[in-house]
Amino acid sequence: MTEWWRGGVIYQVYPRSFQDSNGDGVGDLPGIIDRLDHIASLGVDCIWLSPITQSPQADMGYDVSEYMQVDPLFGSLQDFDQLMERAHALGLKVIMDQVVSHTSDQHPWFRESCFSRDNAKSDWYVWADAKPDGSPPNNWLSVFGGSAWEWHTSRKQYYLHNFLTSQPDLNFHNPAVQEAVLEVMRFWLDRGLDGFRLDTVNYYSTMRNCARTRR
Repeated sequence: MTEWWRGGVIYQVYPRSFQDSNGDGVGDLPGIIDRLDHIASLGVDCIWLSPITQSPQADMGYDVSEYMQVDPLFGSLQDFDQLMERAHALGLKVIMDQVVSHTSDQHPWFRESCFSRDNAKSDWYVWADAKPDGSPPNNWLSVFGGSAWEWHTSRKQYYLHNFLTSQPDLNFHNPAVQEAVLEVMRFWLDRGLDGFRLDTVNYYSTMRNCARTRR
C-alpha cells in the first residue's frame, strides 16, 4: 500500500495569520476550523499546521516551552480535538510542525538541566566546559549570527544553541531524551494527528567529540 503522503497535496496553514475568530488580532484554531470546508474544496489531501504548542514566541513558536499544550494564543487542546474531528470528517489529514532539535530556555527540562551538573536532566542538553581562557569550547556559529555557545552562570558551563540563545539544543545522544520526544509524539498521535513535519532535522545530533559534557 502506498503511503498517503507520497504525492499527496499538502496545504500549509500558518495559524497566527490565517483566521482570527475572536478579534484579538491573532489567528487561532477555531478560525482554522471555520475555514476547513474551503480548504477541502481546493482538493488538497492534508493540512500542515505551523507551530501551535505552548511557547514564549521568541521565534514564532519554534521555541517550545511545553510540548503537550496548545499555546493560549491559538486556543486549547479541545479546539485541537475539534479541528481533528472536522478535518477527518472532510477527508483531510492533519500534520503539525514538531520542533525537537531544541526547546525554549523556559521549558521545565532546561530549567532543571541548568540548575546543576548532577540532576536527573543534567545531560538532556548539550553542555561543555569553557576553554582555559574562558572562551567557548569551539568556533561554531549560530544560524542567527554570533557564537552557538552561551555561558550559563549557575552551571558554569556553556550550552549549545544553533538558533537563538533562548533555544538550547537537546542532547539526542541521551536515550532519556529520545524517549521523552517519542512520548510527545505519541501524545499527539493518540489525539488523532496523522503525522509530523520534523523541523531542523539536521541539528538533531551533535558530534560528542566536539561538544561533550565534562564533569
